[in-house]
Amino acid sequence: MSIWRVILCIIFPPLAVIDKGCGSIIIVFLLTLCAWVPGVIGALIICNKS
Repeated sequence: MSIWRVILCIIFPPLAVIDKGCGSIIIVFLLTLCAWVPGVIGALIICNKS
């Protein structure tokens, strides 16, 4: 995972997982709406998977 992807996960989590599929985008977006930290954690986990 590149440093740019990590920065994008922190700044705007749904945009960081845009290439991982529609389900991932929806999950991270809903987590981000609930609170910012769960969205960041979800995006980092999804982006870290190979």
